[in-house]
Amino acid sequence: MLGNAPHGAGIQDRDGGVLVMATMFGLYRFLRKLYADGGYSRKIFQKGVKRVMANLSIEIIKRSDAAKGFVVLPKRWIVERSIACLNRNRRLAKDWECLNQKARTLLLWASIRLMLRKLCNPNSCFSTDPQ
Repeated sequence: MLGNAPHGAGIQDRDGGVLVMATMFGLYRFLRKLYADGGYSRKIFQKGVKRVMANLSIEIIKRSDAAKGFVVLPKRWIVERSIACLNRNRRLAKDWECLNQKARTLLLWASIRLMLRKLCNPNSCFSTDPQ
């Protein structure tokens, strides 16, 4: 995980996405492309990200209207897989934390645990490709 910014439920995901990108400003200058789902396709999000990281291009991954049932979308499965692996931690299953800093700390602990498991057992939780 490169960055996170827990926030209250009153903030839209696209606005929270700009907060995450703002916290990463200057840390990861090598980033060139951001993959996002359809919820981030609004101009407000794209302008906010461009203001924070000017040379980052945004690619919106949308589900086809013709698709029926479950369809693996390119690049989007990586995010879904990571969220599923993090949600295996009981403390992250529900949003019970009162302080954003506490939620962020628990998320970082879960990420460290996940990466240690990945280093010790390459077949745990992550796979290389869904196909």
